[in-house]
Amino acid sequence: MRPAGLYEAVNRIQAGTAPGAALADFIDAFDLASSDEARSAMLEKAPVLTKDKRLDALVGAIAEYLARQYRLGRIPGWVSTSARTLDRPWHTSSMFIDWKREFLTDGMREYLTFSSPAEFASRNIFTEQCPLRSARSEPS
Repeated sequence: MRPAGLYEAVNRIQAGTAPGAALADFIDAFDLASSDEARSAMLEKAPVLTKDKRLDALVGAIAEYLARQYRLGRIPGWVSTSARTLDRPWHTSSMFIDWKREFLTDGMREYLTFSSPAEFASRNIFTEQCPLRSARSEPS
């Protein structure tokens, strides 16, 4: 069963589900939602803050990115809190595969710095130009 909202995906992660699987399931559910109102509702409730700063920042970036991509008209206020921003840069091209590790060359870091969507870069997350594309290709 797919998560009803991003908050539920984070709850699943805290209960032991692999982050990549829980977030990919959420992205699929979001894409398959029947209306923009349903999509907005999936982002409205703030996910709990975890002890994982990268995860907290990542879910903020995902929510803002999806709200803008789908032109939902409103970005939830919870995404703008300081807890949703990293203190240090995180360069990743595989956030849904092995998102805690960084095995990148200097050239790849430079590429990610300039290609990362604003919703991610503003949180000090530097990733691919289409960061949620890989979520759909990962097994649940």
